[in-house]
Amino acid sequence: MDFSATYFAYPFIFLGLYFEVFMLLTFLSDPARRRRYRAVSTETPNVAIIVPCWNEETTIDGTVRSLLALDYPKDKLKIVLVNDGSTDNTKAVMDAYVGNPQITVIHKANGGKHSAINIGIESAGDAEFIGCLDADSFVATDALREIIASFEDPRVASVTPAMSVFEPKSLLERMQNAEYIFGIALRHTLSAVNGIYVTPGPFSFYRKSVLNEIGGFRHAYQAEDMEMALRIQKAGYEIDNAVRARVYTKVPKTVPKLIKQRTRWTTGFLRNVLTDYRGLVGNPKYGVLGLMVLPLGFVAVLGGVSLFGIAFFMIIREIVHVFSLSAGVPLSYSLMPRFSIEWFYAALSFVTVIGFVVTTISIFFMMVGRRVSNTDSGLVIGIIGYVFVYGLIAPFWLIRSIYDVATGVERAWR
Repeated sequence: MDFSATYFAYPFIFLGLYFEVFMLLTFLSDPARRRRYRAVSTETPNVAIIVPCWNEETTIDGTVRSLLALDYPKDKLKIVLVNDGSTDNTKAVMDAYVGNPQITVIHKANGGKHSAINIGIESAGDAEFIGCLDADSFVATDALREIIASFEDPRVASVTPAMSVFEPKSLLERMQNAEYIFGIALRHTLSAVNGIYVTPGPFSFYRKSVLNEIGGFRHAYQAEDMEMALRIQKAGYEIDNAVRARVYTKVPKTVPKLIKQRTRWTTGFLRNVLTDYRGLVGNPKYGVLGLMVLPLGFVAVLGGVSLFGIAFFMIIREIVHVFSLSAGVPLSYSLMPRFSIEWFYAALSFVTVIGFVVTTISIFFMMVGRRVSNTDSGLVIGIIGYVFVYGLIAPFWLIRSIYDVATGVERAWR
């Protein structure tokens, strides 16, 4: 029986296609459309925004200035800066804001981001909503009003923003920006079916009464924003997305730093879902989140590694084949499984067509993400890099993450 390694790729490709078609249909649905055209809120409840800082001397000032420039009543907006034991000049930069009536400055010993956020929550006073903003991120002036509009539904416990890369310049930064723009469309679409599983650090907001009910942030394998989102979902609340609440964040500038960041994200997902939140996976009680998003998260990790392995296997097989023929000895026939040339190219053609469809839908979502969030254009180079280069880097953090989870390795945050 003829056999080709490409057959192993079919389940992953079909699931990827199924998910993207589902996302496309959901994007076109009435619930998603209503979210895209939701009016900006005229309500101005008391809000506190917490900025946890650790060694952010070069960015914290710009972060604070963007918050002070928000189009929101000054007497309704409190900013809490929490220095989590920085060893650089962060403390001095933060102390320059001491005396500003809108800003509270707190210095503490290093205890992790989750501990800094929790201290900020304790200092939030009578705020009805609590926001978090990473100290390397910057918000658009109308972002807060867009966020508040999404809280009109009392079932909503958290709202996520539209996040993209701050001034991307290099190919790596542009690739990440294309990915973030895709994420804008993805979170917007998932919000229509309550399928959001992470509330990103840059400018996600929470209803304070819900935080009081379910508790503060936890270490959660250095994935506190993901764990909080899963805890909110488990408690029966909803997470919405404000697709026009623009926030810009800095991203890793080198491949090793990107791999380290994504390893932390992926291991955080795997460890949280495999421990405290495994009861959500496959559970119809949690709808699309339990039946599709979380299970396919595992498939994405395993699929990325498997497809990389299949591609690597086929390349090695062809190399051995070429060398054996050049030497006059058909070693490939004894070392590798035999396959039919006709069936191989038929399978390859089929996989290529399906892969092309999946890629086309992904690019469509990137363009949609840019349009609905009114994010700056200039995506062409990023999309090209994302399609042709990103897949060569991702397997490294996926393999590393699986190894860390399997062996219990704990890596430093930076």
